[in-house]
Amino acid sequence: MDVKTVIKETKPRMEAVIEDLRRKLATIRTGRATVSLLDSVVVDYYGVPTPLNQMASIHVAEPQLITVQPWDQSQLGAVEKAIRNADLGLNPTNDGKIIRVPVPPLTEERRKQLAKQVHEIAEDHRTAVRNIRRDANERLKKMFKDKLISEDDEHDGLEEVQKLTNTYIAKIDELAKHKEEEILRV
Repeated sequence: MDVKTVIKETKPRMEAVIEDLRRKLATIRTGRATVSLLDSVVVDYYGVPTPLNQMASIHVAEPQLITVQPWDQSQLGAVEKAIRNADLGLNPTNDGKIIRVPVPPLTEERRKQLAKQVHEIAEDHRTAVRNIRRDANERLKKMFKDKLISEDDEHDGLEEVQKLTNTYIAKIDELAKHKEEEILRV
């Protein structure tokens, strides 16, 4: 194993953190209806916890309205209950065929809460990137200690890992900033 291998293994791990951040940020409400808003909803489907998007058609009918149509009509009540219990601040209604989920405009207080939530999610992901950096640095130091690489190689490797870390933390900051602007935009 050499320095390039450590770098090559570190980069996809950091990329995975960015993808996870994108998914989590997509589920945060911005006052506009999006299908990703319901990504976190899990329905008790005959005793099996099932993601809503695997058992229903979800559409944005209007900028402030999401419609959900379960493939199994007998699950309307369970789907409605799951959306209500998902703590998204949404109040679905069921007309016997389809569930309508109006997305109310965000209050100023709710916008600030969501912006704070974005900060917390971003910080968790920054920590994840730093943990990956720590793992890579420990591997490089161990390789040097075991005389598998030279001191110069170790130094270059540590520098390269730090550059990767800076790049990915900047991506996290950028994604969080955009999401926060989207939430606070009135």
